[in-house]
Amino acid sequence: MMTLDKFEEAAETVKKVTLRTKLIYSDYFSDSTGNKVYLKPENMQFTGAYKVRGAYYKISTLSDEDRNKGLITASAGNHAQGVAYAAKMYNAKAVIVMPTTTPLIKVNRTKSYGAEVILYGDVYDDACQYALKLAEEKGYTFIHPFDDEVVSTGQGTIAMEIFKELPTVDIILVPIGGGGLAAGVSTLAKLLNPNVKVIGVEPMGANCMQESLKAGHVVTLHSVETIADGTAVKTPGSTIFPYIQKNIDEVIAIDDHELIVNFLDMIENHKMVVENSGLLTVAALKHLKCKNKKVVSILSGGNMDVITVSSIVQHGLIQRGRIFTVSVLLPDRPGELVNVSSVIAANQGNIIRLDHNQFVSINRNSAVELTITMEAFGHEHKDTIVKALKDKGYNPKIVQPKNTYR
Repeated sequence: MMTLDKFEEAAETVKKVTLRTKLIYSDYFSDSTGNKVYLKPENMQFTGAYKVRGAYYKISTLSDEDRNKGLITASAGNHAQGVAYAAKMYNAKAVIVMPTTTPLIKVNRTKSYGAEVILYGDVYDDACQYALKLAEEKGYTFIHPFDDEVVSTGQGTIAMEIFKELPTVDIILVPIGGGGLAAGVSTLAKLLNPNVKVIGVEPMGANCMQESLKAGHVVTLHSVETIADGTAVKTPGSTIFPYIQKNIDEVIAIDDHELIVNFLDMIENHKMVVENSGLLTVAALKHLKCKNKKVVSILSGGNMDVITVSSIVQHGLIQRGRIFTVSVLLPDRPGELVNVSSVIAANQGNIIRLDHNQFVSINRNSAVELTITMEAFGHEHKDTIVKALKDKGYNPKIVQPKNTYR
C-alpha cells in the first residue's frame, strides 16, 4: 500500500540519487493563462527524468538475493536510465528492453550506466512482454516502470517536494503514460491535502488512462500514435489503477501539435529542453477552466536527441507563422528577383532560402517559378508580407510544408 510512512521513507531514500529540482515560477505561462504557474523541472535530474526516483527506491527495497539475480525492465527510455543508474549504484547487472523507436540519446545514456540494452518491438507494450519473457527464462528480477506500488511511491516523492515549497498549491498537473507517476503524486497529494486538485495529462493519440477511467476498468488501446514517446502506452497499470480512480480528479488529452509550440515556448522563455511527454502538463495549462490558482506543472523529463530537437523547433516556427514559404511566377527577364526581394525587405521579411526554376513554363511572361522561404514575426506579419506581394501583382501561393517529424 502507498502510505504516508512509505512516502516519507522513499523521500529520504531518493535524496541519495536525485538533484533538487526547485519550483520555477513562470511569468510567461502565468501571464498567458491567468493562473500562477510553477514548473517542477524533473528534466534537470541527473538522468534527465524523474524515473530514477521510483527505480532507486524499488531496488533499495529488494533483498541482496533478488538484486544479485540481475535486474530487468522495459522502458521507452527514462525508466531505463533510472534502473540502469540505480543498478550501477548497487553493483547489480541490469538488462533493459527498449522499443526499436526509442531515441538514440536514451539508448546511449542507458548503455553509459553499464546496462545491457535490447531493442525490441515498436512500442513499450511489445518491449514489456519480451522483458517479462526474459525474466522468466533467465531468472532476472523484473522492475516494472509504472505498475508497481513501490515504484509509484518513489515517483510520488515529487509531491512531497512540491508541498514543502508551495504548501498552498491548488492544482498539480502530472503526465500519464502507464500511470505510475500520476498514482504516486495524486495519492500523496491527497494525503497531504484532500482539497488539492490533481489532473492527469495524456497524449490524445495514447489516452489509455482516459479511456480506462471512462470504462471503469483497465482497457487496452488498439494502437498508439504520438510524438510523446515516453507516454506512448497502450495499457495502463492495473495495480495502480485504483489509486488513479480514487485520487485523479480529471484527465486532459493533448494533441501533438500543442506539444510542438510549447517546446518552442519552453526554450525561448525558460531556456530548458523538455521532452514531449514532459510538455503535456504545459500544454494542459490553456485547457484549465480556472483563474488565479496556484498551478504546478510537472516537467517529467528532458531526454531528446538533437535531430528531434531541430525538427520540433522547425515545426514550431512554422506553426507560429515565423517561418513560411511562398511560390510566385515571374517574367523571365533581368531584375525580377531584385524586385521581389525589395518588396519582402520593405516589409521586414528575412529571406532564408530561394529556389529558382526557369523551366516551369514556355510562357516568358510567367516562365520562372520562385519559391521563397522566409522568417516573420508571426502570423500577422506573415499576412502583411503576403498582401504586399499580392499588391505588386505577384499572386503568391503559400507552400504547405511536408510533415517531416513523424
